[in-house]
Amino acid sequence: MTRMITTAVLLLTCWGALAQTAPPAQPTAPSPAAGPPRPTGPTTTPSAHDPVMIRQNGTYYMFCTGMGIAVWSSKDMKTWTPEKPVFNAPPAWAVATVPSFKGHIWAPDISFANGQYSLFYSVSAFGKNTSAIGLATNKTLDPKSPDFKWVDHGKVIQSVPGRDMWNAIDPNLARDDAGTPWLTFGSFWGGMKLVKLKPDLTAPAQPEQWRTIARRPRDFKLNDSLPGDGAIEAPFIFKKDGFYYLFTSFDYCCRGTESTYKMVVGRAKEITGPYVDRAGLPLEQGGGTLVLAGDSKWFGVGHNAVATFDKTDYLIFHGYDASDRGRPKLRIEKLAWDKQGWPAVSAK
Repeated sequence: MTRMITTAVLLLTCWGALAQTAPPAQPTAPSPAAGPPRPTGPTTTPSAHDPVMIRQNGTYYMFCTGMGIAVWSSKDMKTWTPEKPVFNAPPAWAVATVPSFKGHIWAPDISFANGQYSLFYSVSAFGKNTSAIGLATNKTLDPKSPDFKWVDHGKVIQSVPGRDMWNAIDPNLARDDAGTPWLTFGSFWGGMKLVKLKPDLTAPAQPEQWRTIARRPRDFKLNDSLPGDGAIEAPFIFKKDGFYYLFTSFDYCCRGTESTYKMVVGRAKEITGPYVDRAGLPLEQGGGTLVLAGDSKWFGVGHNAVATFDKTDYLIFHGYDASDRGRPKLRIEKLAWDKQGWPAVSAK
């Protein structure tokens, strides 16, 4: 793909993986239930929030927050066709774990290894760390294939209010040079966590190895049950040229015209860190080099994934459109890397 793809500005109707703080008293954007109806045919404005993307046999598949996990397919990353959601009913384990859960699943993560597609996903209660991360797998993403069948493996990790100072949402699977799987996740509280998984991805490996790889200062006076003021979430690890790059989102999503989301990055030689920003400040101490922030056209941008197609790296994320009352829209931008190996959005 030799020419630059124009920024994809795609209307969202799934308003998912909401920040773990209370919304403003008078929200400037509608609630998740108030979005327009799901399109039934191809569109350039697909429902998408917290998008991740992968390609199989020339078809791009996008997974995003929505009822049952929203799924879309495309041949060119521009025109998208809605597919059936991953789940047609809320998983029983999720309802038992989060009693208020009604099937609106947040922030999926898709990857492929060892002949299997692995889809991690989040269930949660808004503003609480009553949360869990689940796993579903499939041999193919092509719904026309006779091998197409999502198999749910249930709960992988759970966070419990009063017990855990972390929040089990926003998962991302990454593998080290030996192929060992690690799951990073988190939102607010004590920051972004990293845990080594079993080879089958269904639970933490034993003995358990947990690390904090990024966080922001939190007022120690706040009760542990509260998200706190350390606004960081949505970790994503991307390996390139001998470094592991950790992308996270700072500040607040999901507030329409009041959204302040921005993306930052740090890097490390080992997947376990320590991750540092361009200035050498550890992300675990609040560091982070800015990748992209909001401006007069976009009030906030964040919750990104990174994908490589045809030797080109893409930053895939959502932003809050100043020209449309702060409604969230999908954006896809090429990533460039400077001589020191730090990423930035390519100039048009």
